[in-house]
Amino acid sequence: MPATSATPHIVVIGGGHAGVEASCAAARLHARVTIVTHQLEAIGMMSCNPAIGGIGKGHLVREIDALDGIMGKAADLAGIHYRTLNRSKGPAVRATRAQTDRTLYRGAIRRLLEQYANIHLFQGEVTDLAINNQKVCGVQLRSGTRIDCDAVVLTAGTFLAGKMHTGNVQSSGGRAGGPAAGK
Repeated sequence: MPATSATPHIVVIGGGHAGVEASCAAARLHARVTIVTHQLEAIGMMSCNPAIGGIGKGHLVREIDALDGIMGKAADLAGIHYRTLNRSKGPAVRATRAQTDRTLYRGAIRRLLEQYANIHLFQGEVTDLAINNQKVCGVQLRSGTRIDCDAVVLTAGTFLAGKMHTGNVQSSGGRAGGPAAGK
């Protein structure tokens, strides 16, 4: 069933792991989705440690995969090294981990997102929620644009009110000179 104007419109704020997975999950339920992110080219960007899986995150990645998420698919497309951790220990502490090429992973995420006709990517910064009768009805962008919607999913992640520490100097920011998400 394709998305129509009667299907819910969801705005997802943030294009990292959580934002991408939330968008795809909503799109699979036939919602119309707009991902709003500071930089379109940074959608799916990984941290400086480009690992998918491991002792903690490995369980989460498998659960996302079981729900038809795209993190594991992108890791398969961008993987450069695969390893089973704690192989000599008991099965309860074993875990798989894939090291990925950060550029290939970001590209794979973008291609997988673009396969959904009902996901729209939008570059901007959300500065406020539009509320009517105590219900969210849209988001306001710094540019003055307003995007109306039925629901908002906030996935600003580690950049929400991000603070960079360089020696004794503190400044607002995200990864590698990127902007912090406002609060």
